[in-house]
Amino acid sequence: MSERTIALVTGANKGIGYEIAAGLGALGWSVGVGARDHQRRGAAVERLRAAGVDAFGVPLDVTDDASATAAARLIEEQAGRLDVLVNNAAITGGMPQEPTQVDPTTIRTVVETNVIGVIRVTNAMMPLLRRSASPRIVNMSSSVGSLTRQSGPAEEQTAGPVAVAYAPSKTFLNAVTLQYARELSGTNILINAGCPGYVATDLNGFRGVRTPEQGAAIAIKLATLPDDGPTGQFFDDAGVVPW
Repeated sequence: MSERTIALVTGANKGIGYEIAAGLGALGWSVGVGARDHQRRGAAVERLRAAGVDAFGVPLDVTDDASATAAARLIEEQAGRLDVLVNNAAITGGMPQEPTQVDPTTIRTVVETNVIGVIRVTNAMMPLLRRSASPRIVNMSSSVGSLTRQSGPAEEQTAGPVAVAYAPSKTFLNAVTLQYARELSGTNILINAGCPGYVATDLNGFRGVRTPEQGAAIAIKLATLPDDGPTGQFFDDAGVVPW
């Protein structure tokens, strides 16, 4: 069993996920690069290793039960446990997403990745997380999922454009995070949601104003919480985000 802290980051072959992996690796951790595309995953691992990170590839399609099970098996063989899980993989489902015009299939597809995928991977990794002395789960959410920000006065509505698939998927993810926190209350597993801010990635056509490295900072902070740190909360760089 490795003495290094072991982390898995889903959707880690590019963008925010890659920078989360890089940031955790810079701490001296061993980082699993979870991604479904073989070539992109391999390229990310090579790039991280070139930067001195102890990285290893984890084939993982968060929408597939067998893939999540196989990923857990690989990590068990690789390290024997998992200390930190960062659920970063997500899709927008494409825009526009006006409620009166959307194809319900779009909503199903987004929820399958952004919500059910998180549950699928978290549950697959749970036995490994329970072996850790200080397990942490970070669910990468977004302020667009904040009901407070969506429903407040116009000057306070910082929840992005109307997007009936993507935004509610993050609201759903926030609620799921709370349910896990309730079940895991009294254990040493801390689980929180984090918003990276409006980051320039292919998810938004690189229109964001923050860099992927800046977006990764909240995940790294939540992944390294002390044992008496918060759980069941929603944060961005400025602090607590209202539900």
